[in-house]
Amino acid sequence: MVNVQLMNHGVLDEGMRMMKENVQGFFDLPHHEKQKSAQKPGSLEGYGQAFVTSHDQKLQWNDTIFLKCHPAHSIRIALEKYSEDVRKLAAEVVKYIGMALGIHEGELDLLTKSFGEGKYEVRMNYYPACPEPERAIGLLPHADISGITLLTECGNIPGLQVLSKDNC
Repeated sequence: MVNVQLMNHGVLDEGMRMMKENVQGFFDLPHHEKQKSAQKPGSLEGYGQAFVTSHDQKLQWNDTIFLKCHPAHSIRIALEKYSEDVRKLAAEVVKYIGMALGIHEGELDLLTKSFGEGKYEVRMNYYPACPEPERAIGLLPHADISGITLLTECGNIPGLQVLSKDNC
């Protein structure tokens, strides 16, 4: 796995600002208001919390809202602008990955087009202050199963850790 931080990536500051403000605004709503967007049975889309599978596990201490953003659905104005900019960025990143791998131009165009026209999803996590931090973890170690994952940090809470095969 290769990790890269992109700067001057073409996702407009206004779109990122609107997205961050709207996500924070959603998570600042009272619980009963957020529940109006709750996950439906059998779906990951919507507002919810992580699952507890064992009394011995560390608790994942976060709230999540997961939305399929293409085609577009609701925090909608900000999400539509942000996700369109991120879609273009993802297609460009995939193009450069393909070039680095030596993929021929015709196949490279097809690969880039497939990422430009593919399905996109947005997952937003919020990590509230935890009264017992020794018993909790933001998210358990995991691997993303998407073709490419782009992360946007909101706020000043550090914590993203990327593990390589050497430090798993």
